[in-house]
Amino acid sequence: MTLKSGDRIIINGRPVVVDDAVIKKFVDGDALFGLSDGQILHVDKGELALVDNSVSAARTAFRELGNCTADQISLFYSKFAEKLLDSKIRQSLLNANAMDVQSAKERNRQTTRLLLTEKVLDAMVDALQMWQMTPQTTGMVLELVEHDGWRVQSEVAPLGVVAFVFEGRPNVFADATGVLRSGNTCVFRIGSDALGTARSMMELAVRPALEEASLPLDSVILLDAASHSSAWALCANRKIALAVARGSGTAVSQLGEIAQQSGTAVSLHGTGGAWMLLGKHPDADRLSQVIERSLDRKVCNTLNVIGIPQSLATEVIPVIAKAISSAGERRGQVSIVHACPQSLPLLKMCDGSLELAPLQDGELSVEWEWDDIPECSVFVFDDLKHAVEMFNEYAPNFIVSLVSDNKEEFEFVWRNIEAPFVGNGFTRWVDGQFALNKPELGLSNWQNGRVLGRGSILSGDSVYSVRYRADQQDINLSR
Repeated sequence: MTLKSGDRIIINGRPVVVDDAVIKKFVDGDALFGLSDGQILHVDKGELALVDNSVSAARTAFRELGNCTADQISLFYSKFAEKLLDSKIRQSLLNANAMDVQSAKERNRQTTRLLLTEKVLDAMVDALQMWQMTPQTTGMVLELVEHDGWRVQSEVAPLGVVAFVFEGRPNVFADATGVLRSGNTCVFRIGSDALGTARSMMELAVRPALEEASLPLDSVILLDAASHSSAWALCANRKIALAVARGSGTAVSQLGEIAQQSGTAVSLHGTGGAWMLLGKHPDADRLSQVIERSLDRKVCNTLNVIGIPQSLATEVIPVIAKAISSAGERRGQVSIVHACPQSLPLLKMCDGSLELAPLQDGELSVEWEWDDIPECSVFVFDDLKHAVEMFNEYAPNFIVSLVSDNKEEFEFVWRNIEAPFVGNGFTRWVDGQFALNKPELGLSNWQNGRVLGRGSILSGDSVYSVRYRADQQDINLSR
């Protein structure tokens, strides 16, 4: 196949002209993916082959894993945790990560999620020990239906190869290897910023643990490629049973489109940012505490928007301003607040160090991405019904906290708001390991529709299919 200037491809039913820059790079055997915004993405045949070889190896390992025992899988998690507790291995991992962090800083990249610390490693050990103690789900009977002369039972069954595309977060190994607990194998593509750390993790911890547990070594594969196009190729590979994409909203949306075009089931975990709404009678101390603890670091469940009743604006804005200011001071920074016209004058009158900016039209839907300087939006609403309508219109339909002692207000929000995660305190509780004692593969919102029969916390033991087993005792059974 060849391309020439002026050639078009069909994207969502409309022809789009192929860019000359793409035509110059394209050779027979390459792949093109068209996106709804008109972009055409190019993947060369070398990367397609690299991805296909990795997925094929993981697919072979999947079949072999079916003959391994639950105890072997438990032993893998135990050995993986042991490696991370070993002082020499731990120091080697920290050294590799320090090089990644330094490289990222030199390229003006954010490093909040990239940084591997003793605390992060300890949390990974906790996650692996959780998986070690989690019962194997494969073969678990979901339902048994008895008939005259025969019966049918449904059982949990593994899916196959799960593909992961993660941002540069080295702790994801402990989360995503959870799919082995449900009998699946996995192929990783991690953000290029963390690739050095990931290579060390595979060499020093993951592969030795697989070997010591006598599990197939290709049960966990790191796609050793730094380019974005390798992620595109991974999500497009039709041997994948499920693709999990986790990272920035734009990148995750791209990967979702590519997977859907290829007929691959996909679970997207991209856009984040939590909202906090105030009821009629919020407790000032509670409000201050939950705001500050929701701004301790920037991840998907960090507080992003605060909504205030018009009737309480004068009373509560000083409390809110002080809490946001304190969150910045704890980091040695001046927090940034994007304020609506009604709240901006009141915030200017408050004590405390804040950098204030007018909240522009459309910015309620913006997730503020920050590294060291806490940043959020503040707006004023008429009543709780108005606040819920604002959330449903502008939020990523992800996390909401209602700070109120009124149970009726909370029930109103629960019934009417489009969010899978609803609480009454700090927003950072939304985490599989913290809330459910199950390390998460990702947190999804309802922005792009709800997934039938699945929660918004995707965990290793929730990645499964269902098989049906029939047992016929009556040989004369017929229809």
